[in-house]
Amino acid sequence: MRIWLLIALVAVTYTPLIAQTGGQSWLDRPLANWNGSIKNIPRPAIWNESRERFAVRCKLEVRRSSVGERALADSGWLPYLHVDRQLVQGDVEIIAGMSGADGMCRPMGFNLFVLVGGQLAGTLSPVPMSSREDGSVGAVRLAPDGTIVAEFARYAEKDPLCCPSGHVGVRYRIERGARPLVVAISTQPIR
Repeated sequence: MRIWLLIALVAVTYTPLIAQTGGQSWLDRPLANWNGSIKNIPRPAIWNESRERFAVRCKLEVRRSSVGERALADSGWLPYLHVDRQLVQGDVEIIAGMSGADGMCRPMGFNLFVLVGGQLAGTLSPVPMSSREDGSVGAVRLAPDGTIVAEFARYAEKDPLCCPSGHVGVRYRIERGARPLVVAISTQPIR
């Protein structure tokens, strides 16, 4: 019964997105501002085990050392260090949050959240990502001018899971105002 509930949840969550995008990755379409409508940290999708269970299985702690980590944890995500490091510069904090983990404890159903002055400014991807899948984020850099550059894996049909044959960089700017907003402004193939 639980598997059917999970399948139904995934179908309800992703069917409108797939219908809207024609099955293409968001990286293959003109950039759109998906962060304009996000006001609060969304709740994560439910995977096949609770956050507490996969945290114990993977020997992960629920990080709560910063405002962003506490906000993600309170919303049901498991905050973690993306590529094993904190991404903080001035009042900008980029925090990774996962909603599940695979058998080797790689993040599943994750995203990177940008907080500016403790307020959610948006996510780096409009959809949850999973490790070793097309469109999963890798290196992220926070430049001194306040821009963010993130590198996303691009898998061709015959690529092994270890090795995407391409990467694309996405550049974002942070719009500051009454409510900060992260806006994707350009993409560029890296290789």
